[in-house]
Amino acid sequence: MAQFDYNRALGSLMTPEVVSALGNIRECKGKTSLLSSIYPDHFAALVEVAKVQNTSASNRIENISTSDKRLRELMLEKAEPRNRDEREIAGYRYVLDLIHESHDDIPITPGVILQLHRDLYRYSGDSHAGAWKDSDNVIAERTAQGELVARFVPTLAAMTPAAVEAICEEYRNQMDAGTYDPLLVSLVFAFDFVSIHPFNDGNGRMSRLLTLLLMYRSGYDVGKYVSIEKEIERTKETYYEALAASSQGWREGKGDYAPFVTYMLGIIDACYRELANRFSLAGAPSGNEEAVRAFFDRLIGSVTKREILDANPGMSQRTLERILLKLQQEGLIEKIGAARSTAYRRCRGATKREKHR
Repeated sequence: MAQFDYNRALGSLMTPEVVSALGNIRECKGKTSLLSSIYPDHFAALVEVAKVQNTSASNRIENISTSDKRLRELMLEKAEPRNRDEREIAGYRYVLDLIHESHDDIPITPGVILQLHRDLYRYSGDSHAGAWKDSDNVIAERTAQGELVARFVPTLAAMTPAAVEAICEEYRNQMDAGTYDPLLVSLVFAFDFVSIHPFNDGNGRMSRLLTLLLMYRSGYDVGKYVSIEKEIERTKETYYEALAASSQGWREGKGDYAPFVTYMLGIIDACYRELANRFSLAGAPSGNEEAVRAFFDRLIGSVTKREILDANPGMSQRTLERILLKLQQEGLIEKIGAARSTAYRRCRGATKREKHR
């Protein structure tokens, strides 16, 4: 299909901004590979934390949620789903596990995409699971006056199978040619997929799962250790703005992939840098207390105990509570909020220099 000309699309993306961003990410990727060989146990522990955060964030973007306790039980398969939201969360977990364990053996074909969509709804039993959309859909938004207006009209239902086949073929051709960075090819594919909007439901979650799959297959595995979905959720207004900007003229083959690709490269770079911040090439923090001090040293804003534990998966809650109490007594951090809203932040008078004395 003429609409999906990846040579043209990828060539237009080779701007100084994109090339520089790709260079930064490749550098971070190399450092991450070195760190993972030095600290394999810590990296292994981060995988389960990232899975929980990926599942929670990607579903919350679509207004699908449950309590933190139930989420963790579902992720560990220690509980059965109780309602629609939990069934969809369990399905997401299943597909995410499959991608983590078998990404190199999952080819990018329409049949595989249908299978993954079917698995996304394996606990829901929806009739549309594993099938292309059977009616045309429209991406709408509500105006300030409360009126629903069409923001974007995806590929027509009748043309969807051929469109998905076309982007899968373009992806394979580009990967075989090796002309462009696989990450760039993956992001163009991800944007085309979500723009085709090939399913009656689940398009956003499928696009994010496929993005992880394509990244892992290309050696960009930061999403295994730091949640890309969480970073997208944190900046979801910008995410939607980037999608909208790149959607202009897309159906006519005149869309500009740059806004979406540049946004996603920024997200990926931020995740690599977050991962690097948890270590240093000179050595990881020598103990639990030093790790927590280092965490607050780079903290902007406030943080919950759960977020600290997620960043330091080998630490027990009791140990963290003891360290937090000590840092409060030293006047380096302060507790804000109460009960479930409890968080911690650096005291205004505490400098980074003071914390390392």
